[in-house]
Amino acid sequence: MRAEQVKKVQVVVREYDAEKDLAGAEAVDRSCEVGPSGSISIFTDLLGDPICRVRHSPAFLMLVAETVAPEKEIVGLIRGCVKTITCGKRGAATPIYTKAAYILGLRVSPFHRRMGIGFQLVEQMEQWFRCKGAEYAYMATEKDNEASLRLFTGRCNYAKFRTPSILVQPVFAGHHLPLPKDTTLARLLPAEAEALYRLRFSTTEFFPRDIDDVLSNRLSLGTFLAYTWTGLNRFLAGPPESWAVLSVWDCNSLFRLELRGAPLLWRGLAWTTRAVDRAVPWLRIPSVPDLFRPFGGYFLYGLGGEGPAAASLLRTLCRHAHNMARAGGCRVVATEVAACDPLMPGIPHWRRLSCAEDLWCVKRLAEDYSDGAVGDWTRSPPGVSIFVDPRDV
Repeated sequence: MRAEQVKKVQVVVREYDAEKDLAGAEAVDRSCEVGPSGSISIFTDLLGDPICRVRHSPAFLMLVAETVAPEKEIVGLIRGCVKTITCGKRGAATPIYTKAAYILGLRVSPFHRRMGIGFQLVEQMEQWFRCKGAEYAYMATEKDNEASLRLFTGRCNYAKFRTPSILVQPVFAGHHLPLPKDTTLARLLPAEAEALYRLRFSTTEFFPRDIDDVLSNRLSLGTFLAYTWTGLNRFLAGPPESWAVLSVWDCNSLFRLELRGAPLLWRGLAWTTRAVDRAVPWLRIPSVPDLFRPFGGYFLYGLGGEGPAAASLLRTLCRHAHNMARAGGCRVVATEVAACDPLMPGIPHWRRLSCAEDLWCVKRLAEDYSDGAVGDWTRSPPGVSIFVDPRDV
């Protein structure tokens, strides 16, 4: 009987209304755990703000799909944002920008799937993107999420584009990681960080033109520079042989995550390693954090550097970010980089918690291009690095 009723349901796609739609949107989010195929899934608690993951972008929108009969019920939702990012470069140092839209958080309640609701939500969101002047739309999904791929690459004509790696490192509650004494660690002012990023990274794919807004956002906890040469006031004019940089974004204030469906063996191992670590902390055993109840984390963005020691210096910065996350009550530190990024060896992570290939798909929305030098960005080969905007996490 339930299946017969679902087949006849009709929906209206409209803009989210925080005053009357909060409970319904939260119910849809709770019913849609995400993750790779298998028994383990990730549940996200948005802490009472369903728009939190897009509201820090220059332009954003959340749509809901609501049934019209027999009674009104929110059964799907989608979030999107529009911003200007780098899609190529002219020569060696001049970025070419495009207005691009990002889709995230597409959800349809389990009882209302395979009815075209997801397609309607994407179609309506793309109409808004076009009204905002977006030339491209892109989204991210797990490479084995067959339902998502059928929708986006099948019905919605998106193309597989990039496969960056998500790297996750647990935060060891009892361990303050020591930093090497022969490395200078400096915190940059937002204006200094902006100057460095524009000088060194503005031609990197997906670099946001409004990087100044990102760096000055209250969720950006700072930009940190590591080098083996003194004289910070001379750095931008003549950097040392080796240096590294990264910025820290506070996802802990936006949402909480929780692993569900993990085998009892995993839970037992996590409990045992933490117990041993508490009993003999001087052994510095890498205990498995409790990720089976809600936890938060920090996201590292703007990772980069140059020189033969860049990877080692980046590792020092990641250790510093770990200590920041520990002080902030987080249980993970995460980042996302191009799969072929030469600095990846300098990013500590646990393979079991990480994802070697996150799949990004892209679609051309406009008939013309803002700059013909790029041509069709959807057909361009990947670069060695990528700039992941923390507002997209």
